[in-house]
Amino acid sequence: MSMDKKWKTAISGIIDQEAHLHGYKITELIDKVNFTDAIWLELKGELPTEKERAMLDAILISTIDNGLGPPSTTNARNAASAGNPMQAAVAAGVLGVGEYHGGAIEECARLLQMGLTAQKLIEKVVGSGDRIPGYGHKVYTTDPRATQIFEKAKSLGFFGEHSELAVAVEAELEKKKGKKIPINVDGAIAAVVSDMGFDYRLGKGFFIIGRVVGLVAHIFEEWVREKPFRRISNEEIEYDGVLARPLKKT
Repeated sequence: MSMDKKWKTAISGIIDQEAHLHGYKITELIDKVNFTDAIWLELKGELPTEKERAMLDAILISTIDNGLGPPSTTNARNAASAGNPMQAAVAAGVLGVGEYHGGAIEECARLLQMGLTAQKLIEKVVGSGDRIPGYGHKVYTTDPRATQIFEKAKSLGFFGEHSELAVAVEAELEKKKGKKIPINVDGAIAAVVSDMGFDYRLGKGFFIIGRVVGLVAHIFEEWVREKPFRRISNEEIEYDGVLARPLKKT
């Protein structure tokens, strides 16, 4: 008699004493597909077409690293510098992903998937005092990664209604603000994954999958290149609190 188990998954399992992923033997996948194929299979349940694989490849590469500056990287390297093992340092890096770093993909995709016009979308967000996620960048006036993602999407047939909406929002924002607020790589990814049929709730996942590779590399470099226990130099720190004062005993 079979029992109704409390923990269920349709993603992976042991069938006839072999690990399977969505019905495919892992041993066969090792021989016949690449890692991006397996990522798509894991998320979608079916193997990708060549064009789907190429598009996902481009998206993951665009997120893999962006230098030492972003919080995910500095978090990871600081954790490694303190003497933590790889998994802890990677976890610290992933915890650096948030609303303003990598998190915009999810929220931007949510907005793009609501079925609003560009004008209504802007009214909804800007009217409530928020900024539109996926637009603007601290370094780039035009994010070359976003440009490349869109060009790739056009060439592969994934530049659809969500991507068109994202570009329309950029144009409408410029009219409203009087200056260009460029769509960034998060916004471009949000638009394209929406056109590829992914749920917006996977947004942060795409960023994390790509960025973990970069975090591992930075953590290893921190170990082999830098001395342990990095700290902010005194020249960069200013105390602006209460001046020194005596403690009065009562």
